[in-house]
Amino acid sequence: MTPPDWVPLLSPPFPVGLHCWLATVVAGFSQGAETPLIRPPIAPGIVPLPLMMLTIGGIFLGTLAISRFSLKIGVPAILGVLLFGLLINPSVTLFSHDTILRLQVLSLSILLFNAGLETDIRSIRGFLEYGIILAVGGVIISSLMLGLIIWFVASPDAAGIELGFRQVPLAVAMLIAACLGSTDAGATMNVLQLVERAIPRRLAALVQFESSVNDPTGILFLGVVIGLTTLEGASGGQQVVVVEQLQTFLQKIGSGLLIGVCVSYLGRFSLNRLVRESNQLLILGIAISLISYGVAELMGGSGFISAYVAGLMLRNHTYSNERITPEALQQTLLPFNNMTEITVFLIFGLSVHPLELLPALPEGIVVALAMMLVARPASVLLLQRFSPFTLRDSLLVSWCGLRGAVPLALSFEMVDAIPRVRGIDPAAVPSLVQNAGGIVFCVVVINLLVQGLTLPHVARWLRLSDGEPSAA
Repeated sequence: MTPPDWVPLLSPPFPVGLHCWLATVVAGFSQGAETPLIRPPIAPGIVPLPLMMLTIGGIFLGTLAISRFSLKIGVPAILGVLLFGLLINPSVTLFSHDTILRLQVLSLSILLFNAGLETDIRSIRGFLEYGIILAVGGVIISSLMLGLIIWFVASPDAAGIELGFRQVPLAVAMLIAACLGSTDAGATMNVLQLVERAIPRRLAALVQFESSVNDPTGILFLGVVIGLTTLEGASGGQQVVVVEQLQTFLQKIGSGLLIGVCVSYLGRFSLNRLVRESNQLLILGIAISLISYGVAELMGGSGFISAYVAGLMLRNHTYSNERITPEALQQTLLPFNNMTEITVFLIFGLSVHPLELLPALPEGIVVALAMMLVARPASVLLLQRFSPFTLRDSLLVSWCGLRGAVPLALSFEMVDAIPRVRGIDPAAVPSLVQNAGGIVFCVVVINLLVQGLTLPHVARWLRLSDGEPSAA
């Protein structure tokens, strides 16, 4: 598969010229020796394994410093990692585009499995139904509203503001909006820890549950949009295509749920019978997350739903071993999960040229404001009639819609789908691909920056802990 123009291949921060110069200098000092200290200067595009390892290790070490600085100024650490990757100038190929896509799928399956492990059903008793309604309905409502807004304000190539419903193709607008449907539980809870005492525990549990469940919902919704916009017209007409896609959607959900439950019993058996030391928990967690995704995809289900359900069921099973529990499994997986999330942001930051973001910046600012001020609050308030929480609580929930790893990972799938959208002029595809990816990037950065900085102040301003009980 040929990567889109706007997605250059991942590469280290050392320009080829600098590396060749260093190689020449060291080779000069080694003249007269039987064996040179290093190999001759490398050709562009060829990266030796030691240089690759040095680069990756240096980048990850840099993310620790960036993360600490980000927390000091009150923004999510992953935003600092994303901008850190953006500031590094790529020059030499490390991974192919297909490899990046595989890494994104692997990362998402592990992130969703861990999200299931973090969901304690006991902590959401009394509002489980509302949490599911908010996670599923909120993604669909906000994505549809945001798609219509993008369709109305975007220029034909999505590189500027041009009002009217006859500019950017509707299918492209919906693809961009579908990428931005889900929120990031890790980033949200990371910021809310700064004002933990100002937020009731039940409300914090709702935010974490909704942010975890809407990830697989957003992934499935993007799949539906891609299916509806890229399939060739069926013999029975557009209605047949819609029905087929809805059937596929329900089949993927049902199969993913069933396979996730079945795999969770394999994990339960392993925790009770196979695992004897806590240092084995990391192996078990990674194995179950990968098995649940792989089995579901091979059987036509949603691997992401399966991975999430497997983690959810594991967290809420009962076990005979008092020392080796799902809580211990979650704590063991937490560092690996953090590294996985950092990897998603870092890969995306390294895959984008800063100058190519400039055309999409005006549209990205408008879309970010529309998402934060219109689409997300409207989706929460429209579902308020199902909520056992007060209006003030719902206002905080609507402002907790931080976007993170999932939208960035889905954007790779989106840019691959745009060239296959029906009815698009082939000449307009390169600019649409570049600008659509740039819009997603700008929205995530602006969202994390604005809501990350203001969320603690909003929580204090609402005075939730001083008011009436949060739940009815």
